[in-house]
This record gives sequence, C-alpha cells and structure tokens, in this order.
Amino acid sequence: MPEATAPPALPAPSRFYRWVVLVFVSLAMFGNYYFYDALSPLADILQKQLGFSDQQIGLLNSFYSIAPIATVLIGGIIIDRIGTRKATLLFGVICLIGAILTAATSRFFFMAAGRFIFGMGAESLIVAVTTAIAKWFRGKELSFAFGVNLLIARFGTMLAQSSPSWAKSAYSNWQTPWMIGVGFVTLCVVGPLLYWILEVRAERTHSLGQAGDIDKIVFSDIKKFGVSYWYLVILCVLFYSAIFPFETFAVKFFQHSRKMPLADAGLLLSILTVCTMIGTPLFGYLSDRVGKRATLMIVGSGLLIPVFMIMGYVYSDRTMTVNLPWPWSAHFTAPLPLVGAMGIMGVAFALVPAVIWPSVAYIVDQKALGTALGLMTMVQNIGLAGFNFVLGSANDHWHASEANPSGYLPMLYILTGLGLVAMLFAVLLRIRETGPHAHGLETITAKSGS
Repeated sequence: MPEATAPPALPAPSRFYRWVVLVFVSLAMFGNYYFYDALSPLADILQKQLGFSDQQIGLLNSFYSIAPIATVLIGGIIIDRIGTRKATLLFGVICLIGAILTAATSRFFFMAAGRFIFGMGAESLIVAVTTAIAKWFRGKELSFAFGVNLLIARFGTMLAQSSPSWAKSAYSNWQTPWMIGVGFVTLCVVGPLLYWILEVRAERTHSLGQAGDIDKIVFSDIKKFGVSYWYLVILCVLFYSAIFPFETFAVKFFQHSRKMPLADAGLLLSILTVCTMIGTPLFGYLSDRVGKRATLMIVGSGLLIPVFMIMGYVYSDRTMTVNLPWPWSAHFTAPLPLVGAMGIMGVAFALVPAVIWPSVAYIVDQKALGTALGLMTMVQNIGLAGFNFVLGSANDHWHASEANPSGYLPMLYILTGLGLVAMLFAVLLRIRETGPHAHGLETITAKSGS
C-alpha cells in the first residue's frame, strides 16, 4: 500500500503583508496612548471649569492604574482562551466604552469610572497586541517590529501632548478634547478589526507562527525570583512613579510656574516623548553591545535627581525656540532651564526603560518570564496609582496654583526623592551583579537561567 504523501507546506506570509498587519494592530496602541495622555493638557481646564482639585485630577490617572492591578491577573488567561484576534477586539471595545464614559459627563465619579474601565481594556490590549506581534514576527525582525510598534504608540502620546497647538479651539471647554480622544480611541476597535480580517485571510493560504509568551502571573513561580529581580522591581516602581505622575501635572505646572501658554506647555512636555522615541532603540542597541546594564540604570535614574530642582529653582530670562519634527511644523518658545530639564528627563526616560525590561529576562528562568514581567507591571501600576494621588494631594495641601506657584515645590521634592531612592537601588543592583550572585547584567552575554 503506497504511503500517503504529506500536504505541501504552506508558505510564510510575505514581508510586506507582515508589516501591514503590524501597522494595523499598532493603530490600537496609538489610540490607547493618545487617550491616556490626553489628561495632562486638560488639567488646568478641568480645575477652572469643573472645580476639580489636583487630588481629583491625580485620581483620574490613579483609577487608570488601579484597573491593571486586577486585570493583569486575568488578561493573559483571556488571551489564552479566546485567542489574540478576539482578545484585541474585546479589549479595544472596553477601551472605547471607558473613553465614552469619561467624556460623557462633568461628574467626577463617572469620569473616574470611565478612566477605570479604559484602564481595564488598555493594559490588557497592550498584552494582546504584544502577543499578536510575536505571532507574526517571531524569528523575523521581532525586536525591530516591537520598536516600530512602540514608535507608532508613542506618536499617539506626542499628538495628545501637543493637541493644544493643533486643536487650539477645542480647549475652550473641558469636553471637546475628551471627545477628540474618543475619536482616536475608535482606532482601538478599527485596528483589531482590520488585523482580524488580514489574519483570517492569511490563515487560508499561509503558515503563521505561534502566539508569543503572555505576561501573566503564575504564583508558584514567584518564590523562584532572587534578590536582583526584586531590586529591578523596586527600581521600576520608583523610576516610573517619578515620570508618569509628573506628566499628569506637568502642563498645568508649566502654565502656572512660568506663565506659559497652554499650547507651548504641551509642546514642552512632548520633548520627553520625542527623546524616548529616538533614544529608546539607541540605548537598547548600546546595552546589547556593551552590557553594563546596571551601570546604565544608575546613570538613567541619577539623571532624574537634578531635573526637578532645575524646574523649581533655576530661573533665567533666556528663552529657547524649539522646532519639533511634527507634520504641522510645530515650534514653541520656553525658558531655557525648562527645555534643558525636559531634555535631561527625556534621556533618562529613554535609557532606563530600554534596559530595565530586557534585564528581567537575564535574571529569571525563561519558564517564569511571563510571571516576572506580569508581576513587575502590576507592582508598577500600584506605584503609579499611589503617586498620582500623593502628588495631587501635595499640590492641594500647599495650595499650588497660578497665584501660588511655590506650592508646587513639595511635588518637586517628592519626585527628586524618588529619583534618589531609585538610584540607590540601581547601585545595590550593580553591587550584586558584580559579585558572586551575578546573572550577567554587566556583561555583554548573559548567563542562562537564573
């Protein structure tokens, strides 16, 4: 009896097709990032028109960060059960519902509930998109594909931060900027739908890769993590808590402390995002070439220490006109010390994230990597939720306002303290990684395992 011949292997999708898929699935990240960062340019308007306190403004981002503390436990399980196509669409719809509720009413309770729902969808959407990209690019330019995905996502951040310059008339009231954000969040649904169509079409005629590893927590894995991992977690929480909560109040702070117009203040903040878009892949390449990852984290966290004191105490009549690489040729004028401070912060925010997340893979076993990354993300969001509330409460307590710009100084002291302690844990990490328990963070090639 003749042997049955195996069916011919299906070809892999073309390179062009894969990059089209990447662009469409990244649209969801673009809309996600835009709506998260739409709050900062709105802070002063929410205070003036709706009477929100800084504590309430901080809580709007705290509620976003609280949601992933729970959903990181179940988001990965949902993706496992229903697959990346359904998961990206499901989480995108949740994002849209949350965005609509946020923009629908001036009542703080409903606006906060909307941010919470948006956070539930947004962080799980990021995991689903990451999983989808790994499915299409595993073994084929995967690192570069993730870099392009992040570039598209952060363009959403830049667009939101600069929105007072290209949508100036929208900022005459509190609701229109939110509604513009809702328009961009529709991409969280449109992108996954287009991705679904392309993937279903490709499955009929091509061989696709397997879905990537998902960052979900398996509690039995936690006991396997060593001291270096926990140093990384603490450093991550402290560093990110000095960046994102500051962004919540940054535009309002620039307006009140240096009398900057709203549009210029938003563009000044966007320097931070421009630096990360350019610098993160460059620093990632550098760390791959020279190692010294713990040392780079010391440098990055140390850069935060002078930044906030420059903002609070260094005054100068000299200004600087900055031209940003925008499609609409945006330019603005700002005090020279603030431009310098934001540039330094941008370098720090490009350097540490480029090194800290890949470092986890060097110090935990590959089988526990999903748990390690998921746990670090969850703890990071606890810190973000807490410090958004703390900074808002500090501003209210010391009556920070346009009439009392010195009331922002306690916020700057807190942020400086976070930078100091972050650098301390980076030093402790380097001491351990240059001793007998090293995992290879300071070398070019890491040891295997943990």
